[in-house]
Amino acid sequence: MSDEAPKGWLARLGAGLKKSSAAITGGLTRIFTHKKVDAATIDELEELLITADLGPATAAKLADAIRARRFEGEADANIVAEALAGEITKILAPLARPLDFDGAVKPHVVLVVGVNGSGKTTTIGKLAAELKSRGKSVMVAAGDTFRAAAIEQLHVWAERAGAAFFSGESKDAAAIAFDALAAARAANVDVLLVDTAGRLHNKADLMAELEKIERVLKKADAAAPHATLLVLDATTGQNAHAQAQTFRDITHVTGLVVTKLDGSAKGGVVVALADRLGLPIHAIGVGEGIGDLRPFSAEDFARSLVGLPAR
Repeated sequence: MSDEAPKGWLARLGAGLKKSSAAITGGLTRIFTHKKVDAATIDELEELLITADLGPATAAKLADAIRARRFEGEADANIVAEALAGEITKILAPLARPLDFDGAVKPHVVLVVGVNGSGKTTTIGKLAAELKSRGKSVMVAAGDTFRAAAIEQLHVWAERAGAAFFSGESKDAAAIAFDALAAARAANVDVLLVDTAGRLHNKADLMAELEKIERVLKKADAAAPHATLLVLDATTGQNAHAQAQTFRDITHVTGLVVTKLDGSAKGGVVVALADRLGLPIHAIGVGEGIGDLRPFSAEDFARSLVGLPAR
């Protein structure tokens, strides 16, 4: 994905994280107004970060990092916020990697996984639009055969993005993926995005289906899928960890896309996920518009999360 970050997007990011940042900035003001950074205030800071969905382990790591810093006299909330943004950036920066493609691999097959309702189908449409804007040819495959509505929704998004659409007649998701790869090759398409089912309430069936998709794709291309993106809904907070672990157990997740940050007070979970999983974060979504999925910037996210303006 393009790493362009226009001011309009930064404004939407700040607005999208407002529910999350308001809780953190309010807490920082309460804790550090006319107070020194000492053991008591650091303990309060750690509790604040836990309630902001950064999780106990990540909150403790950040609290220790702030404790190790030297603050002269009373440190106001803004000074602590700057320090906190810097430490969060250190966690996120190694994992902020734009989704890129090897031009020598054609088509580049991307398997998109996630629970129903995570924004998986709309994310595929937005990715397709972004890739088209970069001059890539794109095909999307409707592999979520469990829900007819998902197929219809994906078709709408494909048309909106100007991408080719493949659905087929089979109810076997692996067969759809296999045939879509053949169709993408025949059409000389650059990128094939494959949607999948996400019914975690029947984990055994989901695991079998995703494993079969991978196995069948490899019959056509030993390296496929070339990427597997897990789409996570930020509004689920700490439950996102359980989802991520489940999908890592099922398939070879290579990176994350985090959606619905505009409707969440739990944006801190992105930091916790990065710290715990060590998976690349390719993009984040802060709206329903076709341009509301953008490459993940560690510093921009960290500063927005603690209520600071972009540099």
